[in-house]
Amino acid sequence: MIETKTRDIPFSPPDITDAEIDEVIKAMKSGWITTGPRTKLFEQRIAEYIGTKQAVCLSSATAAMELSLRILGIGPGDEVITSSYTYSASASVIEHVGAKIILIDVAPNSFEMDYSKLEEAINEKTKAIIPVDIAGKVINYETIYKIVESKRKLFKGNNDIQQLFNRIIILADAAHAFGAEKHGVKCGHFADFTCFSFHAVKNLTTAEGGAVVWRNDLGLDDDYIYKQFMLYSLHGQSKDALAKTKKGSWEYDIVNLAYKCNMTDILASFGLIQLNRYDWLLKRRKEIIEMYDKLLLPIGIQRLQHYGDNYASTGHLYMTRIPHISEDQRNKIIMKMADAEVACNVHYKPLPMFTAYKKLGFNIKDYKNSFNMYKNEITLPLHTLLTDEDVEYVCENLKKAISEVVNKEVVSK
Repeated sequence: MIETKTRDIPFSPPDITDAEIDEVIKAMKSGWITTGPRTKLFEQRIAEYIGTKQAVCLSSATAAMELSLRILGIGPGDEVITSSYTYSASASVIEHVGAKIILIDVAPNSFEMDYSKLEEAINEKTKAIIPVDIAGKVINYETIYKIVESKRKLFKGNNDIQQLFNRIIILADAAHAFGAEKHGVKCGHFADFTCFSFHAVKNLTTAEGGAVVWRNDLGLDDDYIYKQFMLYSLHGQSKDALAKTKKGSWEYDIVNLAYKCNMTDILASFGLIQLNRYDWLLKRRKEIIEMYDKLLLPIGIQRLQHYGDNYASTGHLYMTRIPHISEDQRNKIIMKMADAEVACNVHYKPLPMFTAYKKLGFNIKDYKNSFNMYKNEITLPLHTLLTDEDVEYVCENLKKAISEVVNKEVVSK
């Protein structure tokens, strides 16, 4: 039986224990707070967890995607394809490197790109595709690789690394998908390069941060790629701060005019403890999703399916769709939930609806499926601080809000 007393249900607060706090204090007391031994250890642990030879920790997933594009030599005159149904970072990094953004609508009743439209969009200028593992669910990379292979003849590499691939490069925005699996394989092995986020709202957080890994079966020189990320993330400096502290080792070179987006040891220390706890965090998210499913699916609410016979997402977002409601009704339901102290969200407002993308010439009228997915989407709170009673409270209030908004409007008409 649900309590009638109002609860305060935030959308996605971080799950921080004394263990994280203690480790951050240790890092601060060590005297080494920027990129150093803890960051390098975190990189090693991430690579071990995923099963790649190396990982690079950076200040964000956005930085990881942008630096990947730059290391691949993608820039002016090139085109990069991504989804219209994603957060801005998936597309803005394309603009940052000077390439042209190509947005693809999602398929009907899907959060994934329409793969037939993806195939149509590829031409001689296409250098990369940025698929989005939305809500932590690994998307259909098999189909993307088939499309890329069918278009191989169009590809002309502009540099040695592009010529090594000799095809369009797949760079995953897996901001939500650290730890996701498909066919028993962890996310990080599907795309050529895979970028993760450790932002404050993510399953595993370092407050701010991200990481990138790459496949080890492509013939890439792993040490070279790692060094490029180090150079690009620290002003093109030939030695990082840790190396420069060695006695008599002050001198360094600036080999290119690069950027500043390294991870610090304070953040990495936070992440190391989160990674130790991660299996439990994923398990608890699955329990909460199963509760939501049990309470909401019988009343006709649709949702992204996180688990199946051959896949398991990270359970990052509980994305629902309320059939047959309008955008205005959806917004009223969210406000009703707010009145009950339940914070909901929308994932995502399609990129062509934002001013910055309108200025680039995008129009939501060309992305009808994306709008249809967006207009009745509500993302419910999903985090490991939720109790079972909190989940029941959210569901009871969602049912009440839908009834009040939809039924009231039907009667008034």
